[in-house]
Amino acid sequence: MGSQVLVALALSMVGGASTALGALLVVIRPTPKLNGLGILQGFAGGLMLCISFMDLAHNAVNAIGFLKANLWFFGGVLMFALIVNFIPEPNLNVSQQPSRATKDKEVEDVKDLMKKRRRQVFFSGIITAIGISLHNFPEGIAVFLGSIKGLRVGFSLAMAIALHNIPEGIAVALPIYFATESKWQAFKLAALSGLAEPLGVILVAYLFPSSLSTETLEGLLGAVGGVMAFLTLHEMLPLAFEYVGHRKAVTAVFIGMAAMSASLHLLEICVPEEMGF
Repeated sequence: MGSQVLVALALSMVGGASTALGALLVVIRPTPKLNGLGILQGFAGGLMLCISFMDLAHNAVNAIGFLKANLWFFGGVLMFALIVNFIPEPNLNVSQQPSRATKDKEVEDVKDLMKKRRRQVFFSGIITAIGISLHNFPEGIAVFLGSIKGLRVGFSLAMAIALHNIPEGIAVALPIYFATESKWQAFKLAALSGLAEPLGVILVAYLFPSSLSTETLEGLLGAVGGVMAFLTLHEMLPLAFEYVGHRKAVTAVFIGMAAMSASLHLLEICVPEEMGF
């Protein structure tokens, strides 16, 4: 078991590192403007919605039935809604002070609003990082189970997940980079979210060394789908609509969904049917 754990750990770290690669693709470019941020947020929202409904929730329904899958899904929605409720969301209302309207005052108001927008985007980025981390965790479990079946299966699965994780790294790093204008902060947070994958290997190997209930695992994945759907609809899409308008934002959403669908198809053809992941 020890050697299998080490192999699975190494493979999962490749998948986790690809999240950092996605962040690198963001930070090597200049800080995006609001218009570009809106389009990219819409694209990232499409990625997340596709993962939630076409992958996690869909697989949960097939594995444990419609009712149980929905209970897990909406349990995830409720849990994350409660978590977000306790995180102080920045107030975007610009303070109205009864002073004469001068050009300097208008400039200060614009700067004040921009700072508050950056705080809002930073908040969205933190929530996205939490959701991506929750999604990466069961991927580490999948790599571990694949490695037990054989090195070829584990390697193929890890490579597919690695490609699948690159856009997720973009989704985490993008709002953080815009909000902080710090390449290091954006890269660091995305890389940390990728570490959830090897953490999944460690926990399942030592806490569930013999087996993990399929129903429990699929239910947890369904709950993660609910979490990702909530954070997309609550955080990412409102920003995309506000910054770039409905038409461009919706177009970006569907492009993101198409890109993630292709990624999920690649993952599917690399995983043997008996794994059911």
